[in-house]
Amino acid sequence: MGRETKPPHPRSHPHRSQGELMTTQSTPVLEAYMNAWVAGNPQQIADLVSVDCVITECYGPVYRGRERVFQWADQWFSERGMVHSWQISSSFTAPGREVAEWVFDFTWQGRRRSFEGASIATVDGGLITSLREYRTTGELYDWTGTWL
Repeated sequence: MGRETKPPHPRSHPHRSQGELMTTQSTPVLEAYMNAWVAGNPQQIADLVSVDCVITECYGPVYRGRERVFQWADQWFSERGMVHSWQISSSFTAPGREVAEWVFDFTWQGRRRSFEGASIATVDGGLITSLREYRTTGELYDWTGTWL
């Protein structure tokens, strides 16, 4: 679900303690989806997406439909994946849309990693119908006249 990065850029918010849930109410469906991942609950994850949803991960996989989303989450947790925190750093909503920038902190295949990213969700009737994720692929730094 991602690649290892150095500590977050100073504009990022510090990571929450393991398993801590978010409290912002600005993106309720997206927040509930992220919290279900933190809770490690595949059924709750699947219950938050429509039967014909499309979830596009930032590293390539596309999951089509609620059943496939459940299968993905269930297998990910069965293979010892763990989300320690998924902290929203900024967000906004518009009719039928929820958007959030975040820091994702997780363990996969025995390695703890984190990265910054963003999600754009289309929401209908309290369910995610589409979700597209993006991630920062390079180390963030303050530009001072020279590129790294």
